[in-house]
Amino acid sequence: MTSPGQLPHLAVVFDFGSASPMSILAAARGLAEIIFVCDRSLPHVRQLYDDIRPLAAELDSTGLTDEQILTHPACADLAGIVTFSESQLNRTAALAARRGLAFHTPHTAAAMTDKYLQRRTLAEAGVQHTACHLVSDLAGLGPALGAVGFPAVLKPRTGAASARTCTIHNLGEAHARWQAFTDPAAGAAADQFVVEPLLPGDSSAAGQGWADYVSVESMTSHGDIRHVEVTGKFPLAPPLRETGYVVPSTLTPPVRAEVLTLTTAALTALGVRHGITHTEIKLTPTGPQIIEVNGRLGGYVADLVKHARGFDLVRAALTVALGRQESPPTAPYRRHAFQYFLIPPMEAVALRRFDGTDELTRKHGIRLVEVLASPGTALDWRQGTLTHIGIVHGSAPDHRTVQDLVDLVNQTLHIEFEAAPDGPETTPADYGKC
Repeated sequence: MTSPGQLPHLAVVFDFGSASPMSILAAARGLAEIIFVCDRSLPHVRQLYDDIRPLAAELDSTGLTDEQILTHPACADLAGIVTFSESQLNRTAALAARRGLAFHTPHTAAAMTDKYLQRRTLAEAGVQHTACHLVSDLAGLGPALGAVGFPAVLKPRTGAASARTCTIHNLGEAHARWQAFTDPAAGAAADQFVVEPLLPGDSSAAGQGWADYVSVESMTSHGDIRHVEVTGKFPLAPPLRETGYVVPSTLTPPVRAEVLTLTTAALTALGVRHGITHTEIKLTPTGPQIIEVNGRLGGYVADLVKHARGFDLVRAALTVALGRQESPPTAPYRRHAFQYFLIPPMEAVALRRFDGTDELTRKHGIRLVEVLASPGTALDWRQGTLTHIGIVHGSAPDHRTVQDLVDLVNQTLHIEFEAAPDGPETTPADYGKC
């Protein structure tokens, strides 16, 4: 029990995810005392553990059972628990259920992290019927593709960031991708995959130069679903890698309303009662369709929303973890904020050259250029969006100027890659060459 005048204690089950320790602590100021639950057997946690310890209370959960975590003195008076990591959703749900804290139930967390179960749940609720077939080995790939037809999508049953995810146009391509995704020599695990039809896109829904899908950022407390933002997207890079976001989106009010209605139905069907969610929606000729629902804050989205609207989604996630509700932002957009990911072409195996960042940061509208790789860095398109070598952050007064700034990025940066001699055929990104 929290004493009068003291801030409630809130556990954050930490791992690679959508919020850094510093952003979590900044968002929690005046709201809660954070306790980071850190399993040092996880590479990302091990890397940051010594940096976290001086900043906040931490619980070293390495080798501990859920019961041992919850009976640890650091968790004696928890008022809430949350995670910003896809890989920790199920464990956080189990811990929350044991203590009766506001988070996804174990059943909801399972449906959020299991793409096959999620499709079944949405279909059984009558929200959306999308064919989805499990594939456990190469022999099962052909029959699954025969059932859904071409073009199809192949992706892991569990996972994030579009890792080991691609479109499939014929059986030969499917076999090649399967071998690439499950190759032990490349450190791949023999996971289960799902095969489903590639939802057709409506290029007119978001407008020329924008992707035919969006995401919806929502917060739910005690079953009260409130949508914070519809995030627009730049067109995907092959085979299905995200290239960046823009806030606000370009959707018209009627299409936006359809997207939000579908999102509410999906969250209700999945049993969401508490938490932040990130729902990806395809804009098709027959209306919006669910791509997938994620039970945590979407990667990179919090910074965009904060810059465009002054609303802190990380703080909102902490607030609903305490069993409270936040009001969605009502103020107009301050600016059109964007993040543009620098994605290597599929055939790139290493970064050779990365120049022009100093010149780019001097351009009006460019706020920050994050450089995430240096010459010699190995690259592998199978890692999905995580293969990006940098992120350009900027803002503009309108969407047309945002697109002009992206063109400027491609003209200003000088990036070259080493190419695999037998890599897949694809068109290199505008800013790069092999």
